[in-house]
Amino acid sequence: MASPILFDNHGRPLNYLRLAVTDRCNLRCFYCMPEEGIKYMPKKELLTFEEIERLVSLLAGMGITKVRLTGGEPFVRTDLMKLITRIVEIEGINDLHITTNGVLTAPHIKELKALGIASVNLSLDTLDADRFRKITRRDEFNKTWETLQLLLESEIPVNVNSVVMENKNIEDILPMVELTRNQNISVRFIEEMPFNGEGSHYPKLSWNTLLQRIPISKRSMTRRIQRLIIIECLALKEILGSLLPSAAHFADRVIASALQLREL
Repeated sequence: MASPILFDNHGRPLNYLRLAVTDRCNLRCFYCMPEEGIKYMPKKELLTFEEIERLVSLLAGMGITKVRLTGGEPFVRTDLMKLITRIVEIEGINDLHITTNGVLTAPHIKELKALGIASVNLSLDTLDADRFRKITRRDEFNKTWETLQLLLESEIPVNVNSVVMENKNIEDILPMVELTRNQNISVRFIEEMPFNGEGSHYPKLSWNTLLQRIPISKRSMTRRIQRLIIIECLALKEILGSLLPSAAHFADRVIASALQLREL
């Protein structure tokens, strides 16, 4: 492995490359793009597979060991598996990860397993087909669900990224958590990112109010994780607070929400 020669502004070595292979997507999630789509980059301006392979090879020589392929939706790009095959063979690249919405992924999972893909991040905001259609403006839930099941069967580590939105998919939070009970899957709840400075597309999510919605049967479990949440957030403030004020602010918000559990 090459010695790291890339560092961030705080002197920390960089070993992770996030690479968008396309700006195109086959879904139209209302919080991401308009229903009619966006003006895409001309194909001639996208990096070719040869250029991507060359770029990753050069960065591997500078200490990059982990690559994540994203989009848009990466599997929209023709012959993506050929690119993946090339990247996993590059000396110095130890881990290749993929972020996908899962609609086109299922047919490739056996090959992904054979190539040693390190993990897959699956974007999935709901477990309800009708809510999926309303959020994505596409009727593709069954394909994404099939991808999730095949990933679990193949034992490829999978992380579900779920955007939590007031009045949109609050009902899915506990069912999402239940997915992790007996399966090797991680679920990560994230807030909507305000693209293009437009702000949120729905009422601001109140985590304190959300805690009040936890059923009585789940509250003992919730109290047990309260201290873990607070400990982790205090650690976050200690590590990042002086470097990133927003991280400290976020930690304070989460601690305040966790403390509300005492009132449940």
